[in-house]
Amino acid sequence: MRTAHIGLAVAVAAIWGFNFVAIKVGLADFPPILFCALRFALAALPLVVLGVRGGPPVPWRFILGIGMVLGVVKFSLLFVGMDIGMPAGLSSLVLQSQAFFTALFAALVLGERPGPKQVLGMAVAFAGIGLIATEMPAGASLLGLALVMAAAAAWGVSNLLMKQAKAPDLFRMMLWVSVVPPIPLLLLSLGMEGPDRAWQALTHLTPLGVGAVAYIAFGATLFGFAAWGFLLRHYPASLVAPFSLLVPIFGISSSALFLGESFTPLKMAGALLVLAGLAVAVLKLPSARPATRRL
Repeated sequence: MRTAHIGLAVAVAAIWGFNFVAIKVGLADFPPILFCALRFALAALPLVVLGVRGGPPVPWRFILGIGMVLGVVKFSLLFVGMDIGMPAGLSSLVLQSQAFFTALFAALVLGERPGPKQVLGMAVAFAGIGLIATEMPAGASLLGLALVMAAAAAWGVSNLLMKQAKAPDLFRMMLWVSVVPPIPLLLLSLGMEGPDRAWQALTHLTPLGVGAVAYIAFGATLFGFAAWGFLLRHYPASLVAPFSLLVPIFGISSSALFLGESFTPLKMAGALLVLAGLAVAVLKLPSARPATRRL
């Protein structure tokens, strides 16, 4: 990869890692499902204002399916899980288990059998998540962990939909996908969080809260997916995907720096196991070249 493109891949990982800090900041001002609705409403704004010629790049059934599974289910579970006590750094780490859910669902639905490396990676990573769970206090944080795991599973389902959609332009597809979640999320928010709570949040906006919504919508969603799609168009997925392993590293470090989150030795050991499992499953070892005999 060119040096500039390596820098771009690292920048996207950093933006996505810091995204979890922005979520925590925004949750101080907004109820979680309303916050999620605002995120997608703002992300869809360029499409509404400017329009995109030619319509969505994939059939509408994929736009609707991905919009509901990724936008409504995954992100509402993630935001609620973090709202009830799941730390930002751990959320960035646990959410990466989507790679294993994707492999599992691909095996069940598409008949794609995971290789020995993927199975080993899953076992190591889930052992790490088990270690993390043993240090979670009973109640909200443990439920938060379960919700973030469920969000990772929903992400795995949406990955299968994206794979079947075969979008030629990831950024354009995400613009259209962003149109789907706002109304279902707003209805969910009114039903579960109540109109009074939504009105209170919307009439008491703060610069930090507005900045968090803008960062997640424009930085993490629009710029992040546009840049990632650009990299995937120019390089093989096997070369680009490993950079996603940097997301939890940036997530954990930025959460420690800006939110004061700390890791006990047991949680750190669990985090390292998850990262090791992801690395085993995602990274490709260079193939050994046959030795040449010198005469």
